[in-house]
Amino acid sequence: MPTLRRWAELHPHKEATRIAFGDASLTYKALDERANSVSQLLMWMGLTKGDGVAVLLDNDLAFFELVWGARRQGIYYTPVSTHLTPAEATYIVRDSGAKVFFVAARFANVVEELLADNPARCTVFALHGEITGALDYETELKRFDRYIEIPDGPVGKDFFYSSGTTGRPKGIKQPLFQNITQAQASGDWVRENFGFDENTVYLSPAPLYHGAPLRFTLRTIESGGTAVIMTKFAADRALEAIEKYGATHSQWVPTMFFRLLALPQDVRSSWDLSTHQCAIHAAAPCPPDIKEQMIAWWGPIIWEYYAGSERNGATCISTQAWLSHRGSVGKACVGKLHILDEDQRELGHGEIGDVYFEGPQFVYHNDPEKTARSRNDKGWSSIGDVGYLDEDGFLYLTDRRSHMIISGGVNIYPAEIENRLSMHPDVQDVAVFGVPNPEFGEEVKAVVQLKEAVQASDIVRQSLMAFCREALSSVKCPRSIDFATEMPRHDNGKLFKHVLKQKYLQPA
Repeated sequence: MPTLRRWAELHPHKEATRIAFGDASLTYKALDERANSVSQLLMWMGLTKGDGVAVLLDNDLAFFELVWGARRQGIYYTPVSTHLTPAEATYIVRDSGAKVFFVAARFANVVEELLADNPARCTVFALHGEITGALDYETELKRFDRYIEIPDGPVGKDFFYSSGTTGRPKGIKQPLFQNITQAQASGDWVRENFGFDENTVYLSPAPLYHGAPLRFTLRTIESGGTAVIMTKFAADRALEAIEKYGATHSQWVPTMFFRLLALPQDVRSSWDLSTHQCAIHAAAPCPPDIKEQMIAWWGPIIWEYYAGSERNGATCISTQAWLSHRGSVGKACVGKLHILDEDQRELGHGEIGDVYFEGPQFVYHNDPEKTARSRNDKGWSSIGDVGYLDEDGFLYLTDRRSHMIISGGVNIYPAEIENRLSMHPDVQDVAVFGVPNPEFGEEVKAVVQLKEAVQASDIVRQSLMAFCREALSSVKCPRSIDFATEMPRHDNGKLFKHVLKQKYLQPA
C-alpha cells in the first residue's frame, strides 16, 4: 500500500479530500506538503515520539494535515468534540497531556479557560482567526514551507476520549504503530471487507472528532481515494452529495437512517445513487426493521460493523449474510470472539454472556482500575457489551451490561424492547431502561419520541403497550411509557440514557 508521499507522486493533482458543496479541497500533493510542514512545526515545538496534540475544529480540511503531520512524527492526536463546554474541553486537553492545541478561533472561550491555569502547560495555535494568547497557525506554518525528508519511525495514533455517558470521559490509548507497514496493515480489514481502493469516493456525513468518521476518511486517503466531508448532516443533502460527487462508499449511524427514511418518497427518488456501492453503518444498534427498509431502498450494499473506540476487536457483516442472520453484527474480522459468563467460563451457542475479544490491547488513560476491569486473566478484553454467538459464529448483541434491567431476578435487555417499539408506525425514537420498583427491584420504563404528526395521548400509549404484548413476554413489556419531544442523542447516534434516567430515580 503506497504512503501519502507515494500517492502525491502518483496522483499529485487528484483530490484527496474536499468539503461537500463548497470550494475547499486538498490535492494529494497539497496535503502531503502541508502535512510535512506540520511535522516540522511539531519538531520545532520540541515534540518527540509519544507526545500528544489536541485538535478542536469543525469539519475542516486542516484536520487531515494536522493528523498526518502528527502521524509522521509518532505523536498522538486527540480530537475534541465541538459540543463540549469550555470546562469539558479543557479537561480533555489537560488530561491527555497535549503539548500543543490546535483550535478554531470560534472556540476562544476554551482557550481562555485552558490558559487561566498554568498557561505554560501547552502551546495554542489558532486557526481561522485570532485568539488572545495563541499563535496564528498559518503564519507559523509558513516558516516550514521547504519540504524535508522525515526519517521512518513509529507512526502516531489517535487518542480518543469516550463520550462520557457516566462521569468524566476517559482517554483510550493504544501503543504507537512501530512503523508505516504496521500502521497500514491495521486497515487491511477495511480494504478487504468494504473494498476501499484508489477509486473510492467516500462520503462522510458525521463530525470528524468521532472515531469512525476520522478513521474511515484516513483509510480512504491512505487507499488513494477521495474523502468528501459534509459540514453538517442533512438527509436530503446527503443523497444529493452521493449523486454530485459520485460517492462509492459512505458511513452512517441508525439515527441517519431514520431521517433518510422519513423523507418524502419524491425526494428519496429524485437523486441518482447508481455509483453507491457500499453503505457502512455502526456506532449504535440499528433496529432490524429499519435496516430492512434501507436494504429494500438501496439494495444489498449495506454493511454493518461492530467495534468500540478501544479497537480491541471488530466484527462485520454484509447484506447477504445479515439477511440469513437477521439482527447479527457479523463474524470477527479483527481479534477472536469469546462469550463468557460471570465466572469467566466460555458459553455455548445461543447462551448470553459478556463479549470478549482476544485481540489488540488498550488502556484507559490515568485509570488503571478501569483498565484492569476490562481484562480477564487471559488478557482478553471487554468493553461492556452483552451478546451471544450462533452456530455459524455470528455475534448478536443483546445490550450493554450497564443497561441490563434486573426485575424480580430476571435479566431483561432493553435493546430487544427498543427494537420492537421502533417498529410501531407512530414512533420516531425510543429509549428503554430500568427504574426502581419496591417489589421487584426494577421495572421496565420506555420513553418514546413520536413522529411529528402524532400527538401524545393515553390512546397512543395503550397502542404502544398492546404492540409490545403482541411480540414480547409480559416481563419484558414496559410497565409505563412516557413521551419526549426529543431524545438526548449524541451526533454519533449514541443515546445518553443516564440523562433520561435521572428523572426517574425515585421509587416508582
